Amino acid sequence: MTTRVPLAAAPCVAAALLTSLLIVPATAQDASPWQQESHSAVRLLAGSRSGTVLLGGIAFQLEPGWKTYWRTPGDSGVPPRFDFSKSENIDAVTVLWPAPSQFPDGAGGHSLGYKNQVVLPLRIVAKSADKPIKLRATIDYAVCEKLCIPIQATVELPFSSVASTEDSALSAALDTVPKPAQIGDPNPVTIRDVKREGKSEVVVDVTTQNPKDDVHLFVEGPTPDWALPIPKPVHAPPGVKRFVFQLDGLPPNTDPVGAALKLTLVGGTRAYEFNINLD
Repeated sequence: MTTRVPLAAAPCVAAALLTSLLIVPATAQDASPWQQESHSAVRLLAGSRSGTVLLGGIAFQLEPGWKTYWRTPGDSGVPPRFDFSKSENIDAVTVLWPAPSQFPDGAGGHSLGYKNQVVLPLRIVAKSADKPIKLRATIDYAVCEKLCIPIQATVELPFSSVASTEDSALSAALDTVPKPAQIGDPNPVTIRDVKREGKSEVVVDVTTQNPKDDVHLFVEGPTPDWALPIPKPVHAPPGVKRFVFQLDGLPPNTDPVGAALKLTLVGGTRAYEFNINLD
């Protein structure tokens, strides 16, 4: 799943080592200086400039033990929000999301997000390929250990390099974004079947070429006001990994029949996204 942001809308030693890293300015014009915040830092990355469609990124660095959140944070947490409206010569920005990890949230549930470091790739459409481009971003996000701290950072970066020094980092970040897939595709890990049992339970069967893969499944509704639970693994027939979730957390008076759901499947080093309509 991508997030398109319309521009009209606008331990002590480890911590010390991280702090020394964060205050070092970027050495190339293709990355903005790290902006140090509470237990984290953020900066922008610019890919090579060629044509009107550009690749960029938002890089987060987190202190050991701290995490930040995916676009759907799970049972607790705060998803990041982005405002690119003050950018110059940019028509639209699409945020791409690497596959998240699942963490205990300390209250019996789980949150979804990232630790250590992550780069969110950006697909950027310029208004004119021949004019200067500057990306400005206001980023609202949270970092959490036992407590959560809300943060707002403002960063900016011009896109000027024909051959950016950040192209390899951005390409690696793109590889971590789940790939589009269909039910039954012969991928190394795939969804074989999705079915409803009764009125409120959904069962998802997954197969994987490597039975030792640690497999996770996440589900999202058609709009942000859907708060579906994280699917849970249950006993399954040989060769199948089965997940179950309840149709809880729907907006009031919502009929789930026909609803467009997004399933993100993570197994081993692979991740895929499946768009389905609920029967």
